[in-house]
Amino acid sequence: MRTWAPQGQTPLLHYSFNWTHLTVIAALSDRTFYFRFVPGALQKQQIVQFLRSLLKQIGRKLLIIWDGLPGHRSAMVTNYLASTNGKIVMEYLPGYAPEVNPSEYIWAYAKQHELANLCRNTIDEVKAFAARRLQSMQRRAALIASFWKQSSLAV
Repeated sequence: MRTWAPQGQTPLLHYSFNWTHLTVIAALSDRTFYFRFVPGALQKQQIVQFLRSLLKQIGRKLLIIWDGLPGHRSAMVTNYLASTNGKIVMEYLPGYAPEVNPSEYIWAYAKQHELANLCRNTIDEVKAFAARRLQSMQRRAALIASFWKQSSLAV
């Protein structure tokens, strides 16, 4: 972590990590990405809710390319996918290969540029700030194209 202070004065950061944590789930298309915040750790129910809302919002057949998160392969998610009658098709990335997952580049960019040195007092403040920055990123087509290019997956 980096910070600054007037020369000769030790910088002090006051923070509290007694919050529950916040998780973000995202899906990347060729022109934008979709995201949702989830309190705590991501559970299979939230994966299904996210897929359901994506299908409704996008309104056409989806190809989902996923990493090996156990929740992605859970019975609940598998049953939901079967219930879509082919409206959602799944493919899985090879085992531990984050470099070919374009959504990993969303998080890398956000952490290095949009959320770098973020220090807020509450988890709600973190969520609100992060939501604004992610929404800003959603509108930048060239940035999204760069995530695909870095992953070497064809769009």
